[in-house]
Amino acid sequence: MKIILSLLLVTKYILTQTPVVIWPGLGSTLHSKKSIVSFKNMIEENIPGVYVHLIHIGHNRFEDSVKSIWSNINNEIEFVCEDLKLNSNLINGYNAIGFSQGSQFLRALAQRCSYPKMKNLISLGGQHQGFFVYMNIIQTNIVQASYWHDPLNEHDYKNYNLFLADINQEKKFNLNYKLNLMSLENLVLVKFDKDEVIYPRESQWFGFYARNNLKKIYTMEESVLYVNDTLGLKTLDRMGRIHKISIPGQHLQFSNSWFIESILKPFLI
Repeated sequence: MKIILSLLLVTKYILTQTPVVIWPGLGSTLHSKKSIVSFKNMIEENIPGVYVHLIHIGHNRFEDSVKSIWSNINNEIEFVCEDLKLNSNLINGYNAIGFSQGSQFLRALAQRCSYPKMKNLISLGGQHQGFFVYMNIIQTNIVQASYWHDPLNEHDYKNYNLFLADINQEKKFNLNYKLNLMSLENLVLVKFDKDEVIYPRESQWFGFYARNNLKKIYTMEESVLYVNDTLGLKTLDRMGRIHKISIPGQHLQFSNSWFIESILKPFLI
């Protein structure tokens, strides 16, 4: 009887584990044996029975890597949304983990794609306030251009940026974006304190350069986005759902033990 009860409890535990969806970063692919796949295996080892889905755009390693650099990210997010809708493992929702640029893409997914429901969003070194470049052919074909942000020319950024300015409610207000993001149970923002890839590093916490001033950086709480609560960040923060975590390392440099204790146990189990 005890054995049967134990088996039932284990089965219930496995069935109630929230699936995990991972969006890799620049140049990463689901076929990489040393990075994303090993990360996926680590999650599966620490959450027995959990379903883990790796987002991919291409049909093979080369195509997947190329499309993380050269494609229209708005089209890719729409593609991923439709793909997740067809995944029967995700009908009750999922937790999301983004690596670098994958973080803001997942945030866009949460804002634009309400089904299946994203429960917790883990942003590992995401660039939520961006970089800059404006040529339309580049904006529509080079992924990184979609989140480049020029603090010395905010007018052109807001007019010509085709992705970041939209999801940050800087073009026109979209109520669904705000409501969908506010439905997150937790928004976890991880910043790498010695990051030499992301400038400014504070972009990982929704901070950025002040307008026309590359020497001054405003925080999330000082941003127009937060003060006016156009995206729901202030509301989420006051509800205790935004968690800003820093780690003393280079871009995306963290140990499995750190991830397990700081992210997996508090937010994924």
